[in-house]
Amino acid sequence: MTGFRSLGSVLRALEPAGFGAEPSGERLARIHASPHFENGVFQNPGGHARTRPSGSMLEFAKVFFAKDERPRRSPRGSVPVHSTTLADLARPPATGLRITWMGHSSVLAEIDGRRVLFDPVWGERCSPFSFAGPKRLHPVPVPLAALGPVDVVVISHDHYDHLDLPSIKALAGTDTVFAVPLGVGAHLERWGVSPDRLRELDWHESAKIGGLTLTATPARHFCGRGLRNTQHTLWASWSVAGSEHRIFHSGDTGYFEGFKDIGAEHGPFDTTMIQIGAYSDFWPDIHMTPEEGMRAHLDLQGGRPHGVLLPIHWATFNLATHAWAEPGEWTRDAADEAGQAAAFPRPGEPFEPAGLLPVQPWWRSLSAPLPHPWRRPEPVAAPEESPRGDLDLAGDR
Repeated sequence: MTGFRSLGSVLRALEPAGFGAEPSGERLARIHASPHFENGVFQNPGGHARTRPSGSMLEFAKVFFAKDERPRRSPRGSVPVHSTTLADLARPPATGLRITWMGHSSVLAEIDGRRVLFDPVWGERCSPFSFAGPKRLHPVPVPLAALGPVDVVVISHDHYDHLDLPSIKALAGTDTVFAVPLGVGAHLERWGVSPDRLRELDWHESAKIGGLTLTATPARHFCGRGLRNTQHTLWASWSVAGSEHRIFHSGDTGYFEGFKDIGAEHGPFDTTMIQIGAYSDFWPDIHMTPEEGMRAHLDLQGGRPHGVLLPIHWATFNLATHAWAEPGEWTRDAADEAGQAAAFPRPGEPFEPAGLLPVQPWWRSLSAPLPHPWRRPEPVAAPEESPRGDLDLAGDR
């Protein structure tokens, strides 16, 4: 057995650094003691969630790699990235809250005098390797070093498109604090983040950092980076409350009724950052469609339109079979249907939720016409005189 253990140690040492590290010691004991850990894995709210593609992998591969489908999943030209400058970010927000979407789920939130960076992914690929894996569809809007000081980095879970080795290593050299779900700290420690700068939380636990209260709230997803996925790291959504404002970041999640409880306890929110991309019928339990994302936002706001919804987790990496611009288009439809304010900034474009919102559909010039399944058909004199309006393929309104 000693020989097998030695071989296992050697193999782990040869694993890419991007795989991170498995929790051990006191961290592992805390994981095992969590009320959300059962039968050797963390459990999802609302019961079992399918974390692998439903149906056969062959069926999924046929759709994902179909030659005639691939052009839909990439823009037809360059994504219009906003050139944010250090001077832009150095000016305090006039209203006390400013949001800058950097692409995918990476967001800089300036809230009540503090700066929070969610899921920073500045790497070229979301992968443990520099030569393979999903590649960015647009460049980063601003170099990570040009953001200036960040008070706290928040990580939602340990998948490669949310926890990025190059970004963490760059931030490890600063004095920022990291707020992460239970178990994720093992990865960060391997990459050079000192334990005293970690705030590692189970669901419903909070940490106070620089006048902000950060709470890890439930999400419906899963975890894992290495060859052995032991499900020993938690995933989370996050509530951040300052002296005047409250914001919410969904991380990756399927829709579940628990959004109502999160809203009742921590909301309503001035801004919600909601995952609405990389959804698929192959994995309906772990990512939200735009319609589900809108429902989650309304649940978080007590069942009525309130605050501003920022759609995230789209337009940066090709991770699903839907058209790359579909999440933005469909979220716009869902927002119109609900009467809910939503922001659609270009990557890197700052906005203040209490001010003028970016709402232009900048993606349309780079995309083929998209269906509008939520658009209500126009009234007609007689059904036979007009075609159905719920599949309108018009490029504008």
